[in-house]
Amino acid sequence: MTDALLSRRASDVRVVGLISLAHGSSHFFHLILPPMFPWLKAEFGFNYAELGLLMTIFFVVSCIVQAASGFLVDRIGARPVLFAGVGLLALAALTYSQSNGYAMLVLGAVIAGCGNGIFHPVDYTLINHKISPPNLPYAYSIHGVTGYLGWAAAPAFMVAVATVADWRIAFLSAAVLEALILVILWVGRARLVDDVQARREESKIDHAGNNPTGAPMSTFGFLKLPAVWLCWIFFFFSMAATTGLQSFAPTALFEIYELAVSSGNYYLTLMSMGGAGGMLLGAYLATRIKVPERIITICFTVNIVMGLLLATGLVPTEIIVMAFMVIGLGLGIAAPSRDLMIRSATPSGSSGRVYGIVYSGIDLGAALSPLVFGVFMDIGLPKLIFIGVALLQLMIILTGFKVATITETKVR
Repeated sequence: MTDALLSRRASDVRVVGLISLAHGSSHFFHLILPPMFPWLKAEFGFNYAELGLLMTIFFVVSCIVQAASGFLVDRIGARPVLFAGVGLLALAALTYSQSNGYAMLVLGAVIAGCGNGIFHPVDYTLINHKISPPNLPYAYSIHGVTGYLGWAAAPAFMVAVATVADWRIAFLSAAVLEALILVILWVGRARLVDDVQARREESKIDHAGNNPTGAPMSTFGFLKLPAVWLCWIFFFFSMAATTGLQSFAPTALFEIYELAVSSGNYYLTLMSMGGAGGMLLGAYLATRIKVPERIITICFTVNIVMGLLLATGLVPTEIIVMAFMVIGLGLGIAAPSRDLMIRSATPSGSSGRVYGIVYSGIDLGAALSPLVFGVFMDIGLPKLIFIGVALLQLMIILTGFKVATITETKVR
């Protein structure tokens, strides 16, 4: 390997490290509030519906901000938006720590949603423009792995601090942690420079032939592209399925198999660990197999089979743990191919706007899915949790093939 290639790879690693650190912190903040619900309930007397509404507020605000922040990324660059997002997350945790009632918790959820909403437009704009193409699958993989690690770390961190001290100190510790991450990003800020002007030049001719005239695409011109909205639907179904499992799988397993809810939560942890490992394998496969929709189809087909088997109520309890690990592995393996597929459908120079709109589907799926799946549990049909997730994953496969078909047609 030449010195130039080694230098480029080293630069890619440093950039991905900084971006992934920020991304992991955003996922960490997804789950700093739910573990504190028992403490908040004891402190203020809230019911779980009121506490759950805080998470709905968080994701709805994040959805709106995510769609809007992409335009800001394309206008002023990714780096200042990244700094603002990390700072807002720290401010949200500080607000939580000083809460004296429900209104301040709502304010904290709104601030956290604003901070969380910037990450996908920022992260993918930086990755797509700062990382060399051969290393993109690995960059997507590491970026995704840190998200899973953030999810895994938050409950353990918050509960540990709250148990030793109290819930206010736990939130304050999260604020300090996020402030330290902001300092690290500031130290490495030179590696996060986003050449906005270069991206504007790219927008004059879209790489997929969406704008062959050579005239710059208008600010909202990308909204006319079917591939953009198919990608939005793809992410909506993806997060709706994942959130459905995360929210109700432990309770559904208790109802169907009489497994302790604590065991169900353990299975979810194993699913997350399987997802993290699967992303690393998925990056390797994505570089070798240049047809991302096929990888996505295979992974989600296996997951559909696992979900339908769990819904039968006939799976031996000792096999259930393996089923959840397989589901997590499939989600992880598919992720880098998913990101490559989205990138291929993104008009050049519009990455911030496109990723902002597309990834807002994640937040809306996360906000609406628990409401629908909660009805299944309330009417005494826990098996519909796994059947519903399987149907959503079938829609993911169909949507993925449609995105790939549109992209390939435009390239030809």
